[in-house]
Amino acid sequence: MEYEELLMFIKDGIKFVQNFAGIIDKSTPHLYLSALPFSPSKSILARSLIETFPGTVQVAGRQEDWPRNQQILQGHSSKVLSVGFSPDGRQIVSGSKDKTVQIWDAQTGGQVGNPLQGHTDSVLSVSFSPDGRHIVSGSKDKTIQIWDIQTGGQVGTPLQGHTDSVMSVAFSPDGRHIVSGSKDKTIQIWDAQTGGQVGNPLQGHTNSVLSVAFSPDGRHIVSGSKDKTIQLWDAQTGGQVGTPLQGHTDSVMSVAFSPDGRQIVSGSEDSTIQLWDVQTNGHGGNPLHGHTGPVWSVAFSPDGRHIVSGSWDKTIQLWDAQTGGQVGNPLQGHTHSVWSVAFSPDGMHIVSGSEDKTIQIWDVQTDGHEGKPLQGHTDSVMSVSFSPDGMHIVSGSEDKTVQIWDAQTGVQVGNPLQGHTGPVWSVAFSPDGRQIVSGSEDKTIRLWDAHTGGQVANPFQGHTGPVWSVAFSPDGRHIVSGSEDKKIQLWDAQTGGQVGNPLQGHTDSVESIAFAPDGRYIVSGSKDKTIQLWDAQTGGQVANPLQGHTHSVLSVAFSPDGRHIVSGSLDNTIRIWDAQTGGQVSNPLQGHTDSVRSVAFSPDGRHIVSGSWDKTVRIWDAQTGGQVGTPLHGHISLVWSVAFSPDGRHVVSGSADKIIRGWNVQTGDQVGNALIKQTKNSHSNILSPIHFTSSAAHALHNAQSLFVDMSNVYANCQDLAHLQNDGWIMGPSRQLLLWVPPSYLKFLYTPWTHLIIPKGNAKLDLSKMVHGLTWNKCYTPVPRNN
Repeated sequence: MEYEELLMFIKDGIKFVQNFAGIIDKSTPHLYLSALPFSPSKSILARSLIETFPGTVQVAGRQEDWPRNQQILQGHSSKVLSVGFSPDGRQIVSGSKDKTVQIWDAQTGGQVGNPLQGHTDSVLSVSFSPDGRHIVSGSKDKTIQIWDIQTGGQVGTPLQGHTDSVMSVAFSPDGRHIVSGSKDKTIQIWDAQTGGQVGNPLQGHTNSVLSVAFSPDGRHIVSGSKDKTIQLWDAQTGGQVGTPLQGHTDSVMSVAFSPDGRQIVSGSEDSTIQLWDVQTNGHGGNPLHGHTGPVWSVAFSPDGRHIVSGSWDKTIQLWDAQTGGQVGNPLQGHTHSVWSVAFSPDGMHIVSGSEDKTIQIWDVQTDGHEGKPLQGHTDSVMSVSFSPDGMHIVSGSEDKTVQIWDAQTGVQVGNPLQGHTGPVWSVAFSPDGRQIVSGSEDKTIRLWDAHTGGQVANPFQGHTGPVWSVAFSPDGRHIVSGSEDKKIQLWDAQTGGQVGNPLQGHTDSVESIAFAPDGRYIVSGSKDKTIQLWDAQTGGQVANPLQGHTHSVLSVAFSPDGRHIVSGSLDNTIRIWDAQTGGQVSNPLQGHTDSVRSVAFSPDGRHIVSGSWDKTVRIWDAQTGGQVGTPLHGHISLVWSVAFSPDGRHVVSGSADKIIRGWNVQTGDQVGNALIKQTKNSHSNILSPIHFTSSAAHALHNAQSLFVDMSNVYANCQDLAHLQNDGWIMGPSRQLLLWVPPSYLKFLYTPWTHLIIPKGNAKLDLSKMVHGLTWNKCYTPVPRNN
């Protein structure tokens, strides 16, 4: 196992333990009976163990990945108003309305020692010292307190001087000073060792100072106020630096410096987040919109690439600090306002504190590198495509082979399809999914049986140059091909014969070809910088070529309704065209820093995906032309091909790095497992369902009957089953039935949540698996109704 694989395995194991440690500790057998089935399909550890224990129960509709919410820390008796990580990331500190400060173990979620008590009112702000040995807290009781991490005791006497609530506190980078902001409209600097005030209070705000922070070099302080302004201060002299930063239309609730000190981020009661340039004292772009309520807290990631925000709307949002775009979906889980958020020192986790009295730890997962890459080809992957049902992926490679993959498991289906004597540049499934067409640099087109992998008929020959692009007609009766010989050719998919004469008009290589959804037209993109529409029946050109690109057109595709065409070019741009008039729709889509090699519409036509030689995959709003989220990074070489899944939820990309990657369109996370070269029969594990409901009429029957044909089980159940908050499902006589992760309990309160048992395991003795635990409650099968 290589270092990267080992590291991912260890990370996955940590998540496994975090999610299931409680139950494993109480009952080891349930590691296999319950923990494994409820593990996400992407769990490396679970996959390896499930293969060893093939008879275990499996869950239908399993999550793809571990939940972003890793832990919920409970202990405070009132609102959690402030949270922060220790410098080494091992501990978390929290301050609460319950007047206490609490330290937590970031890995286990357990409380470290007793709550730190001393404040006589709500603790509004907490922060670790840079060396991790002390904590500072600010309170509504108008005082600031320093605490010793090791002993939990107060260090010296409370720091007094503010005449109203202390809203925010922070250590200087060298740990020698503390800054505080107060409802009394002032900012105060303190000597962290002696507790004495340093200089006079910093005055200038006309209302409460709600947030303060030191710059990374310790030379400046930034403050945010209820007066709607942000102010920069000289930490040594106490003087204002420049004029107040104005732009928010309501109270500035939180401010923070970027790690390089060049930017400030602010969150406001006006529901927006704003970026500011420290040097110019100006805006760093437009406000970031997304929250539906006041933004109580903001923070930069340690690498400065992302911003996290917590809001009254109960959500946490990640943002791209450069583009201002949202990264993935909001993190949801809190049941009330999120008052405070912070990044871990390694940038891998976020901690949040909420009015719901809980602290939650979240997995950032911004780069989508959970699990191994999808690999198997021995050279560049030039083309990828989904089957019509979304169950399989086909890929063509410079290694001269075509490969079919199981889209869900990532396992190769059968052996590579061999026959081409040159790189395979283009592949596509037939509309019924039964055949695959491939075009190659060997100047031929080949048809393959998608089920057996065998060639159908002889190679289609006629082109005098490499075949760069192939596609099936919507009815599956024809294939169209585009070649370096400047010609487009129609073929009879059944006989392999040429249909009519080649379509001629381009003055250079035909790089991409596609049918319209109704099959009446063909669109082609060429090295001659033009796009051409053709009548599929007559072969004639339809109107004039579409012109606008300043370099080769490398990829073209129709929208699902046939009204638009999208094109990607060597000029680094993407363009959308009106298929009827030939006019451009909006401005070119710009963002890629190198040639756009592949483009495709989503099945609903709302989005476009593009793959580029800049190594990124990008998703665009087809109506506005704006980028959706941030570029999808992961490939380490040119991206040659991209495609949407039939349901539009995923994108697959093929690259010169020999890897195929799957991406979740909504979150931008990489999905799926490595496309590992195996000969596993993907049809061997046919599963039949067992259904659980929360109805009082349903419970579990005799253990042996669990594994017989469920159609023969008809139990008259009179016992009542109920769910425990800790995840155990118990019978009325307190006899164990089954453990379910608490996060899944919500599914058990909705009709027809179901488990799955491998079919054919009728003789499997469940009672032996649970070492004699009694399973004698009633079970009644219910109809599947998804």
